[in-house]
Amino acid sequence: MLTEQTMEKLRILAESAKYDVSCSSSGTVRKGKQGMVGSTVGGVGICHSFADDGRCISLLKVMLTNYCRYDCAYCINRTSNDIKRATLSVSELEEIVMEFYRRNYIEGLFLSSGVVRTPDYTMERLVAIVRDLRLKHRFNGYIHLKTIPGASQEMINEAGLYADRMSVNIEIPKEESLKMLAPEKDHQSVFLPMTQIEQGVIENTEDRKKFRHAPRFVPAGQSTQMIVGATQETDRDILLMSSAMYQQPTMRRVYYSGYVSVNTYDNRLPILKQPPIVRENRLYQADWLMRFYHFSVDEIVDDAHTLLDLDIDPKLSWALRHPEYFPVDINTDDYERILRVPGIGVRTATMIVNSRTFNRLTSYHLKKMGVVMKKAKYFITCGELTNAFSQPIIGINEMHPERLRYMLLTKEQQKKIADEQQLKLDFKD
Repeated sequence: MLTEQTMEKLRILAESAKYDVSCSSSGTVRKGKQGMVGSTVGGVGICHSFADDGRCISLLKVMLTNYCRYDCAYCINRTSNDIKRATLSVSELEEIVMEFYRRNYIEGLFLSSGVVRTPDYTMERLVAIVRDLRLKHRFNGYIHLKTIPGASQEMINEAGLYADRMSVNIEIPKEESLKMLAPEKDHQSVFLPMTQIEQGVIENTEDRKKFRHAPRFVPAGQSTQMIVGATQETDRDILLMSSAMYQQPTMRRVYYSGYVSVNTYDNRLPILKQPPIVRENRLYQADWLMRFYHFSVDEIVDDAHTLLDLDIDPKLSWALRHPEYFPVDINTDDYERILRVPGIGVRTATMIVNSRTFNRLTSYHLKKMGVVMKKAKYFITCGELTNAFSQPIIGINEMHPERLRYMLLTKEQQKKIADEQQLKLDFKD
C-alpha cells in the first residue's frame, strides 16, 4: 500500500528526473511468459508517461534519490542548490513500480539517481532494485537503467543482466567545457562504462551463439545525452561527438536536450529566456541524416557553416549549398542520389526505386507515394514537371539558391525577414 509520504517522495523525484530526455524504450522484445508480470509489447517504444505539460508517458521516470555529491552547474540537483530532497528505499521503489503496473499506469521503468557516498554505493542500490524486480517480483517489462560514472565493472556487468537498456550521459561534447561546469567529472569517467557495456554485449552475443539459453545482456543497447546551449560548442562540435558515438556497435541513440536555465545565479551559464528548442530540433534532424540518409558530419556542417540553419531543415540546407548535385532523375538515378532530394524520405525513396521497374514515374505517382512536392520539384526531373500555368518548373540550377530558400520558407518566416529588413532601412534625407 503506497503511503502519502511515499507518494510525496515520488512527486519530488519524478520532478528531478524530468530533465533527462534519453529514455526511449524501443529496441527490445520481452514476450509475456508464464509466471512473469508484463512484457515490452512487441518491442514498440513505450516512452510515455503523464508529465506536467500533458504529454502521455507510460514509462515511470524517476530518480532513486536527488541528493548528489557533485556540483554540476547545469544540473537542478547539484549539491549547492536549495531544493526539496528525497530518497526512496529499495523496497519503496519496487513497491511503486509493481503497484503502478498492476494499476495499468506504466509498462516499464526509467531509473536514475544522484551520486551519494560513492559511485559503487549508488550503483549497488540501483542494481538491487532491478535484480529484485526481475527475480523476486518477476517483472518482465522494460527497464532503462542509468549507469553511474565511476562504478566498478562488476556492478555494470550485473546490471546488464537485468536492464534492457543502459545509458551514461556525455552532457558536454568538449572536455574543457565539461571541466568548467562540472569540475568533478571528465570524459574518461563517461567513456569507460560505455566501453565496458559494449564489451559485455559483444561477449554475450558470442555466448548466445554457443548457449541458446544464455541470459541476454543489455539487449536494447546504449544511449547518451548532450546538453545544447549551456556552453559555446557549435553544432559541428556536437555532431562530431555524436558521429563518434555511433561508431560504437551498441550505441542506439544520442539525445539532445536544450539547456533550461535552472541555475540562473551561476555566471558560468548563459541566461536564456527559453530553451533552444528549434536548435534542438535541427540537431535531431541532422542526427537522422547521419543515421539513415548516409550523410557525414562534414556534409551537414563544415568549417564555413558550423551552426545549423534554424529556418530550414539540414537536408534542404545541404541541397541549397550543392546545386551541382541536381537535378536528380527519378526514373534513372540510383537510390543514394534520390535519398538526398529534399522532400523524399527513406521509405519513399525505396518505393520509387521499386516502383519504377514496372512503370515510368510521374509527379502524380510521386504525390501518391508521399513525396513533398513543394520542396522536391526544384531538385528533380521526371519529364513532365510543370507549375500551375503549364510552364516547366524552374529548378535550383535556374535560380539563385538564396531566392529558392526564401520561396521555401513559411509565410511566418518570410514576414519575419521582411520586418527585420524594414527595421534596417536607413531613412536619411
